[in-house]
Amino acid sequence: MENISHKEQSTITRGIIKAAVLMSEYGAESILIEQTAQRLGKVLGASSVEISLIPSAIVLTTLYHGQSVTTTRRVHHKPINMNIVCQIQNIVLKMEKKEREVNYDISYLYTILKQLEPNYYNRWLVIFMVGIACASFAYLQGGDLKAVGITFIASSIAMFTRQELAKRRFVMIISFGVTAFVATVIAGLSKIYGFSETPNIALAASVLLLAPGFAFVNSILDSFKGYMMMGWGRWMDGMILTLATSVGIILAIAILGLKG
Repeated sequence: MENISHKEQSTITRGIIKAAVLMSEYGAESILIEQTAQRLGKVLGASSVEISLIPSAIVLTTLYHGQSVTTTRRVHHKPINMNIVCQIQNIVLKMEKKEREVNYDISYLYTILKQLEPNYYNRWLVIFMVGIACASFAYLQGGDLKAVGITFIASSIAMFTRQELAKRRFVMIISFGVTAFVATVIAGLSKIYGFSETPNIALAASVLLLAPGFAFVNSILDSFKGYMMMGWGRWMDGMILTLATSVGIILAIAILGLKG
């Protein structure tokens, strides 16, 4: 693109920030968001792209021969989904190749971004695999076979609960608290009725599906790479979810009257 009018530059800016917002919402690392925005700007004809990231919003400016356009978009956090991030990366790669048979311009970017949909695994497969993962942890920690079975049941039902709450658009804090409560109640019954000789292992392993590992890992990576606001924001997200999980566990233990 040789000459860009102010209107065209505004359209380009909105397209770039739309891609950046999608990546942020689905859990992309901050440096990847910035690099993707800059690459898109270069492909679409902008001289440079400047971007500012905070956990709740993105501010993006495109520059073209002294002419600048700035826009801001709010980020609504969604469940982690690297499929969306990978799809946007593939779009950028295609636009950079500039294949002759396709016109990879801003219209193409808008069209393809509207078509992006997160691809989820079958929900029953996820429930089964989460149950297997938590049960395996219980086994590795020395739980007996009954504790392993109880962990599988408790974590599977907890994952089903979490999915149902997410489907009904409950905020993640409530979802984590309620899910932890359900898992602890089910595992706690094994201790009350003496189903297992290692009930405490079942209690601990059944809530592992709620560990916000991705938030903590991204917070460390962002902080080390200079994105302190994003790092602290994601760290706080992880801490709040951990707190909500703890509240759910404590509430269940208090209601069941468990000790030790």
